Amino acid sequence: MQLNPTTVKSLRSNLDWTQQQLADACDVSLRTIQRVEKEGAASKETTMALCAVLEVRQGELIKLDEPINDDVKSTPTKSFLAGVVISSLISFALGAGSVLLATN
Repeated sequence: MQLNPTTVKSLRSNLDWTQQQLADACDVSLRTIQRVEKEGAASKETTMALCAVLEVRQGELIKLDEPINDDVKSTPTKSFLAGVVISSLISFALGAGSVLLATN
């Protein structure tokens, strides 16, 4: 399971605990806590132990995806809208043209 290393470290620091103290409280190795705080990698058992000891819900420890850059996010939307507008104009022109041809 991928946890947010910054959140785990912050919660530990709020308790003024060392990594070893957190490891002892969770009944895991010091290396496990070091790995979680560096890489965010944790088993389900370690995650559950951290939640119990730190008194947080699992969702608070799970790593969130990187935020999407607004420019990147809005670009496809602008392109889509431009495509819709162009398609609408073409459809209107074709419709108007066919009406004009039919009336002559």
